[in-house]
Amino acid sequence: MMTKLFKSLTQTLLKVEDAVITAILRKFQPGLCIAQLDSIDKPNSSISVKDIWKDGFLWGVPKHRRSIEKRLSRKFGWPKYNWKPLVPKTNLLMCRACGHYYEAHTICGTCYKKVKEETLEIQKAMEQELKLDPVKDDIVVLYEGEREQKPAEFWKGQRIVELPKKRPAWFHPNLLEPTTQPLSDSTEVKPNDLA
Repeated sequence: MMTKLFKSLTQTLLKVEDAVITAILRKFQPGLCIAQLDSIDKPNSSISVKDIWKDGFLWGVPKHRRSIEKRLSRKFGWPKYNWKPLVPKTNLLMCRACGHYYEAHTICGTCYKKVKEETLEIQKAMEQELKLDPVKDDIVVLYEGEREQKPAEFWKGQRIVELPKKRPAWFHPNLLEPTTQPLSDSTEVKPNDLA
């Protein structure tokens, strides 16, 4: 029993001595952080160095502070080798409808907001008009004054959802109508611009 106690005490003293000597000579070993788990369970218990080294575990921590030059070179690169500064975008276009800027090959954000709002209104009107009935016929969305423009025979076999407002200028009436040309069954037409 005494030999085990003596052994653990000498090991602890050797570790403390090594730490003190390395601190004095400025030859730091890799940085270590000691975390002990048992102290969470017993807040009032006394903690010895032996318990910390025995029950704790070590985490690696940085030895030196990273200088400003190193931080900036990691962030922006190095002009001679890999320069990565903040580059202004050159692919911005101005929307012809609203005048806001947007990135090329994308949809204008403000115009898309208008489309989303209009779509939500159409969905709410369809929900009120059709309820939970199964959809068997084509559904046509009409705005104020559009039903009278075509004869009553045109609307037969279609379910009509009317919105009590004028059609927006950007929402073309042909968007929701089916195509007028029948599908082709011919196999003689060859595709263009392959590979």
